[in-house]
Amino acid sequence: MSKPLVSDPLWALVAPLLPAERPKPQCGRPRIPDRAALTGILFVLKSGIPWEMLPQELGCGSGMTCWRRLRDWQHAGVWRGLHQALLQCLQAAGHIDWERASLDSASVPAPGGEATGKDPTNRGKLGTKRHVVVDRHGVPLAVTISGANVHDSKLLEETIDAILPLRLPHRQRGRPRKRPTKLHADKGYDYPRCRRALRARGIIPRIARRGLESSERLGRYRWVVERTLSWLNRFRRLKVRYERRADIHQAFLTLGCALICWRALPF
Repeated sequence: MSKPLVSDPLWALVAPLLPAERPKPQCGRPRIPDRAALTGILFVLKSGIPWEMLPQELGCGSGMTCWRRLRDWQHAGVWRGLHQALLQCLQAAGHIDWERASLDSASVPAPGGEATGKDPTNRGKLGTKRHVVVDRHGVPLAVTISGANVHDSKLLEETIDAILPLRLPHRQRGRPRKRPTKLHADKGYDYPRCRRALRARGIIPRIARRGLESSERLGRYRWVVERTLSWLNRFRRLKVRYERRADIHQAFLTLGCALICWRALPF
């Protein structure tokens, strides 16, 4: 028997984050349960099938119903909250290393829509670029999106500022942590403004310098972010961006990062 897409421990984390159900009229069809809708969302994320082809045998309603829940929960901050909750679990277990973080980006094809642009690495075809920052072990701390024609360095500050604050297990008081000690990045970030932005946030920049360091090797520490980008592409819905709305694609990306954190939890 195959494992359920939404296990009991995972649902226990998601359920408290969901917004309260809106009042509904006495007549009409009954509302699809939230857990069933989440099952449909995860099935689309992992399989990559169109919404309208969602199998009815799953019992999760129509594809449009699941799409609306994905949209509404994105606006309610559910996916961001789930990602933060899972990161906090990893933090409590000592599985997040703040000493070294890595930042990189990757482009994927997109038919069009918001936050897209002509990809210079794909013959000028439309695409979207995802920017990911990870800890020393490759745990995704934050993800942002831009058009494929936007330079990597332009999203450095936004991506770093998107890191979710986490409370350290040995600190009951004080500010939660959201800044790594050092940040590793490739030569695409080799600009004085990038180094100034990191130092202003108390982060030590470890950025490869153009003309001084060889490009033959990815780097002793930076390879983990490439692996995380590859993990995201294992979700077939993220291999190619099909959503024209940026918020829907961001919702899938944040959910993908949350599932990577879920798999990293020590059970």
